[in-house]
Amino acid sequence: MSATEIAFNLFVGHLYVFILAAFLGLSIITRVSPMLHTPLMSLTNAISAISVVAAIEIAGKQETRLATILGTIAVAMAFCNVVGGFMITDRMLKMFKKREPAAAKK
Repeated sequence: MSATEIAFNLFVGHLYVFILAAFLGLSIITRVSPMLHTPLMSLTNAISAISVVAAIEIAGKQETRLATILGTIAVAMAFCNVVGGFMITDRMLKMFKKREPAAAKK
């Protein structure tokens, strides 16, 4: 096998895993009840935090310029995902808090 064939086989293998993960994730997420949304969101934020660490490692290796650029983009996107996820989770948790009567606030 040539180096091109090996690289192509690796790419196809990674693409296959990505597609399976996407379908599995979509099928799991669509079956989650609304009451479990906030805990699930917190869990996915933790998973995104792991992807931030992996992206930092890829960007930090500096093997090739393309890998460094893609790693940096991955760090930025995963970080935005984590921050946005925590903002949404915080907003949803505020919806479940009991509101104080107006007379008690004064």
